[in-house]
Amino acid sequence: MSELPSMIVIKRRYVHQDIDRHGNVRTYLWRRGQRKVRVRAPIGSEEFDKTYHDWLNLTANAVPQPAPSSQPRQGTFRWLVVEHHKSVSFKQLDPRTQHVTKLITDKMLLEPIAPGARETFADCPLDRFDAKAVRILRDRRADRPEAANNRLRRLRQIFQWSMETGIPGVEANPARDVPTLRPSRVGGFPAWRPEDIERFERHHPIGSKARLAFALLLYTGVRRSDVVQLGCQHMRGDMLVFRQHKGRKRSPLTLELPILPVLQQVIDASSTGDLTFLMTEHAKPFTAAGFGNWFRQRCNQAGLHELSAHGLRKAGATRAAENGASAHQLMAIFGWRALRHAEGYTRGAERKRLAKGAMHLLMGTNEGQMIPTAEPQRPKVRESET
Repeated sequence: MSELPSMIVIKRRYVHQDIDRHGNVRTYLWRRGQRKVRVRAPIGSEEFDKTYHDWLNLTANAVPQPAPSSQPRQGTFRWLVVEHHKSVSFKQLDPRTQHVTKLITDKMLLEPIAPGARETFADCPLDRFDAKAVRILRDRRADRPEAANNRLRRLRQIFQWSMETGIPGVEANPARDVPTLRPSRVGGFPAWRPEDIERFERHHPIGSKARLAFALLLYTGVRRSDVVQLGCQHMRGDMLVFRQHKGRKRSPLTLELPILPVLQQVIDASSTGDLTFLMTEHAKPFTAAGFGNWFRQRCNQAGLHELSAHGLRKAGATRAAENGASAHQLMAIFGWRALRHAEGYTRGAERKRLAKGAMHLLMGTNEGQMIPTAEPQRPKVRESET
């Protein structure tokens, strides 16, 4: 039995049918330039004929609706977004960043200005796009605070660019003073604990692809966007020399990291690709997103359902800081440009060391002296009982 086409033209003029995803046939009245009108009565019934003729009389002298223009109206939010996406500053961004930004802004453009309203934020005039509008767009994603904050960051960037460029109608940045929402996961991705590391190593032995990925992440501290590109061509003797993926267009940074013996042991015992250490089942290099999903599945196999590749990077930074690495040494290892990223780990390690060395001071002046306990009181004996 041949499949039904998605659109079936009936012999009556302007009558069309299509089939929904559940296999139900839907009947519509439609003519060019007019909106489709659904008719639920069966074709040929008296009710259908009356609806059909009434619709013909109503639309016979109606003015056809013009097709929506592909060019946004100047001075609207959609026009501003389009101009921003055509700018040099936007085109200099990483292609992945451009793609994500377009996805976020496109969804905001389609948001109705109020629940049930036909007007969308795309047609909102710039002189009416204020902090209230920004809060509305942010709060529409309050169930996912990270997504809400991503909207807010894009709006800040767009309006900051428009002020620097001198876009007409933009006198201030309406998103500047709107605060971000508290993330659902405070502190970001959870760092691996020593027992988590041991558990993964027990489940994925040396020689497996999962163990190779694990060792590359832990003993180099790289991001997933870098680990998928590392290969034999980056080995210079006992060093790994590569250009960091993040910021490679605006401010490229080359990292030179010694290959630790424990990492070299895992590499030597593993099957690797020609251009990259890690390969998919189809003998192709991973994408960063694909690797992240694959590695999370390897974590699930080891019973570590809340952990991820980025958590290993945090575990490595914590371990190095607790072993005495300075903030600048951490910056050299992990490719951070801002000192604040490294200082968060060194401060945490210093607090731990200080607490460990000073905890005994809570016991008082006589260190190690046992605190005397009161002797139990004997019950009083009445004279009549003696």
